[in-house]
Amino acid sequence: MKINDVILRTVTKAVVFIILTLGVYLFFAGHHAPGGGFIGGLVLASGIVLLYLAYDIETVHKGMPFDFKKMAALGVLLATGTAIGSLFFDVPFLTQAHTYIDVPIFGKMGFSTVTIFEAGVALTVVGVVVTIILSISEDE
Repeated sequence: MKINDVILRTVTKAVVFIILTLGVYLFFAGHHAPGGGFIGGLVLASGIVLLYLAYDIETVHKGMPFDFKKMAALGVLLATGTAIGSLFFDVPFLTQAHTYIDVPIFGKMGFSTVTIFEAGVALTVVGVVVTIILSISEDE
């Protein structure tokens, strides 16, 4: 017997967009306000898990053909790569570098290597959380 979940699917279409937007905002706001890679990754993962709850696994995999284990591995590689990269420049471990770059539409923007580190943390969190949820769902 298939459950009719029209309301859940309709609400999910709007709410997932809001959740993913909030996750990206929290990721970028992490340098000057509470947030960052971990919280942004958790919010992004919660949006993806909501998709898995509203739709079946095959439908979500068609729309997002990601291997979340590889995503977690890439995140760990990014985070440790930026941490170890500081040792090549004879500075203490996890030292960040900061510069300003001219972006055509937005003008002069600050860029820091901590953004790459936080992206690694976010990818790791999303990959691990979604992998755990998918592993639990397979144990029916």
